[in-house]
Amino acid sequence: MGNRVDHEYDYLFKIVLIGDSGVGKSNILSRFTRNEFCLESKSTIGVEFATRTLQVEGKTVKAQIWDTAGQERYRAITSAYYRGAVGALLVYDITKGQTFDNVQRWLRELRDHADSNIVIMMAGNKSDLNHLRAVSEQDGQNLAEKEGLSFLETSALEAVNVDKAFQTILTEIYHIISKKALAAQAAATTTTLPGQGTTINVNDTSENVKRGCCST
Repeated sequence: MGNRVDHEYDYLFKIVLIGDSGVGKSNILSRFTRNEFCLESKSTIGVEFATRTLQVEGKTVKAQIWDTAGQERYRAITSAYYRGAVGALLVYDITKGQTFDNVQRWLRELRDHADSNIVIMMAGNKSDLNHLRAVSEQDGQNLAEKEGLSFLETSALEAVNVDKAFQTILTEIYHIISKKALAAQAAATTTTLPGQGTTINVNDTSENVKRGCCST
């Protein structure tokens, strides 16, 4: 049993939830990680995170999802919050136009503080409240295309597209990590001198790979 801990997952990916306060980030987190929804959920104070392990193309991936308050007064945690994040779910509320208008500001913040290769998906949450809709699905799709983002409308309440959103982000991250690892491996192989062992340097992806998973 001693080795099992080292092999529980192949990759650990940190994903951040961003967007205005009240758009449903915490309920998206609880729906994805615990399959729960709380109508009485309070605004998040500071930062909390939860994890869920799932399969991505035959690999076991542990997703560590971080949720923070969308209020301005918690801006001080920004840099630490984004550090090491390889994916982001940018959430707005389809019933509140202002939360959609603020998407650009959140994107600017992401691009200022996060890794340039971070995988971003935009989610229009609360699709169950279609009768109160203030932002059309087409408007969301248009903005996502303009910014080069993936896009889905979700409902944490009805568990619609929440799993799909995270699965899409995780699969895209895995593809990027795999390509980098292969490229680094190829580069290391071509520069190896005769008689030397091949050194595989995965560069900045190494922190996302579970240490010990390949040490047999």
